[in-house]
Amino acid sequence: MNVEELVRDALREQAAEQPSAEPGFADRVLGARRRRRVRRLAAVAMATAAVVAVSVGVPLLGSGKHDVRPAEVTEQRDVHAHPDQSPPRDMIAAGNVALAAYYTTEVVARSETEGVAERTYHLLNPGTGRYEEDDRWSYVAVAPGMKRAAVLERQLPTKRIGLLDLRTRQVDAWITVDHGIGGVAFSPDGSRLVATGYAENPDLRVQTFGGLKDWMPEFGTDNRTGFHIVELASGKATWSETEPGDDLNFREDFAFGADGTTVWSRVVRSNSVRQYHDLRGEKIAAPAAERHLVWEALAGLSPDGRLAAGGLGREKGDKAYTSLLDPRTGKEIGEVRGSGAMAWADDRRLITWERLPGSGTDTYRPRIVLVTIGSEKVVPLTGVREPNETLARTEWEPVFAER
Repeated sequence: MNVEELVRDALREQAAEQPSAEPGFADRVLGARRRRRVRRLAAVAMATAAVVAVSVGVPLLGSGKHDVRPAEVTEQRDVHAHPDQSPPRDMIAAGNVALAAYYTTEVVARSETEGVAERTYHLLNPGTGRYEEDDRWSYVAVAPGMKRAAVLERQLPTKRIGLLDLRTRQVDAWITVDHGIGGVAFSPDGSRLVATGYAENPDLRVQTFGGLKDWMPEFGTDNRTGFHIVELASGKATWSETEPGDDLNFREDFAFGADGTTVWSRVVRSNSVRQYHDLRGEKIAAPAAERHLVWEALAGLSPDGRLAAGGLGREKGDKAYTSLLDPRTGKEIGEVRGSGAMAWADDRRLITWERLPGSGTDTYRPRIVLVTIGSEKVVPLTGVREPNETLARTEWEPVFAER
């Protein structure tokens, strides 16, 4: 990594007091959540193998030499990869999830010292299988099944949510809420939304930071005001106020917990902790199955709930590895290739970032790949994402959803 990139990354980390997730983390984090509920029967069918492999914590995480299925079949039959495309133009998918959208961010100046980081989304059209630009929205969350999305208009905070048909690109309905919001995320079953309330636009940027002139996130602990739980069938929204805190950045979106009965957001000054709330807004302890999840690991729990992806990974020579944890104890019981796991393709495979082989440490040039527990094989899904040289513009960021 060169000096300019080190400075840029240091500024980003300082802005969040921890390695920060990109502004769109709330919509990405739900990409793998719904699977436990809708695939119970599939989990039962795999129960024998899963119990033997995971409950004892050894065979599944080993070398994979006892897996008699051909690797090409287990890893390729349901994969849509375009390793020559970055950003992708055609559908990227593996197993039960797909890249439902991606977005870039660019700061639009309001004055010499203040601007707004505006996203431009490219949404997967389920009819054509291609990503199409849609610059109308400040924020997009894609529903499980990838037929519709919840969208927010450009001016934030806003008091209405659009339900967008991803095939026709038409808004089928608008839902009005009582408090201004700046982020939305679907429940695991897709029937509800959590909409995070903000007093001001959570994507404000300021020009001067630490003596260096570059666009940086606005700071503040009282911008987040609470959240709405929106029932999509009826359009009814209930509001819960939350207290400000000195462990919050200007944007800290809520997302649903694994079973849809809680919401959580990151705590940036508390060692990657997730802070959970009940649906009335009260702070609560994390559910037992989610107690050891960290907010950097967007993939979270595996579909069968037996494994959890660890944090940002660790380097071993020119390769990176992510820890696999027992979610109830936090104990590391294995590892898998890659760094920054984003979604579980199924109980054995993860979609993650992986540095291009041979890129060394001078430049971080990641690509999205599919990795398998017990295997060193890495299947590239996209081309390499080249770094930008300024904080005014960010590289494309993926949004995953269950397909």
